[in-house]
Amino acid sequence: MSKLERREFLAAASAFAAAAAFAEARGAEPGDPSFQNNVPDPLLAGESLPTFKFALEKSVGKVVGGSSGKEATVLQLPISKGIAGVSMRLEPGAMRELHWHATAAEWAFVIDGRVRTSVIDPSGAAETNDFDPGDVWYFPRGHGHMLECLGDSPAHFVLIFDNGYFSEFGTFSISDWIGHTAKPLLAKNFGLPETAFDGFPKDEVYFARGSKPPEKPSTPLQGWKLPPLTHRYQLLAQPPHRTFDGGREWRVDSSRFPISTTITGVILDLDPGAIRELHWHPTADEWNYLITGTASVTLFGSHGRYRVETLETGDVGYIPQGYGHSIENVGTTPLRMLIGFNTGVYQTIDLSQWIAGNPADVLARNFGKPASLFEQFPRRDVFLAPGKPKA
Repeated sequence: MSKLERREFLAAASAFAAAAAFAEARGAEPGDPSFQNNVPDPLLAGESLPTFKFALEKSVGKVVGGSSGKEATVLQLPISKGIAGVSMRLEPGAMRELHWHATAAEWAFVIDGRVRTSVIDPSGAAETNDFDPGDVWYFPRGHGHMLECLGDSPAHFVLIFDNGYFSEFGTFSISDWIGHTAKPLLAKNFGLPETAFDGFPKDEVYFARGSKPPEKPSTPLQGWKLPPLTHRYQLLAQPPHRTFDGGREWRVDSSRFPISTTITGVILDLDPGAIRELHWHPTADEWNYLITGTASVTLFGSHGRYRVETLETGDVGYIPQGYGHSIENVGTTPLRMLIGFNTGVYQTIDLSQWIAGNPADVLARNFGKPASLFEQFPRRDVFLAPGKPKA
């Protein structure tokens, strides 16, 4: 090797080492170069798999009056580097103030109560929508929005963000911004006297409280200027995407909800004993929130690494991209799970589908079993299996 070649080799090696060290320091996220170049995430490279469960509803979170926000990010659940989630409750008359997220898009599913949102995009187009239980919204990264409780009953919804490092408590709130901007600058900005800003909050309000909003949305100051794509989708108002003996699945990705380019959402219902079969997702991480029931979730991480967690109502689970897993209802009542993926296009490969995609002689050689055994296997994708398999 010449001196020039040696210098080039050492420079390249140094650059690779620096990139690997950087990836190790911040974790490898789906979609970033370190992930694509197979730089291992140290958390997932050990001899055993880390926990992938967090008891979200048992955490403290942020509470203001009767409103609260509880989050699951890499701080609470270190494995969840690709997706973060928040369980939020608003009391009647409460509003999650005008804000935006610099580092994540927001997808939400309404569990209880009614919610009104407003959102503005970079073109100045704005939309106000009312949401009922079973409805979904999506706000692209950086788009300003607010959330408020409608009516006399509290609202409960779960937010999913396409970045595990995102924190709901580190968002950009309008009161925080205006409260820390000098009055002369505000006056010049809006063409108003400085006294117009007397009495404004000095710090972040986060949850604003006041009278209940009107039943019908009020007209924005600029008038109605609607965006080309709506931010609202009525997920549970649609028939299930697929129905099985043992459960149902509702699914919405960008093919049905075009604005939702970075997040796909699923509602999975499992009867007692039923299982969402062993499978993996080639292009996305998976984030689970158990709405009701008890679930046994398995995680396969290669090289004999296997972990099982039991999720109760209000718990969160996380499956890294490409890792094998399953979901089983181990309770005595129906299970409902909210599942989010950090991709706008849903993809999955099921174990039964993979087996069915190979001839019996290949399977026989692979497992050292008679080909006749594999002739008994399903010849299609099972996806969801009922609680009582055939004898």
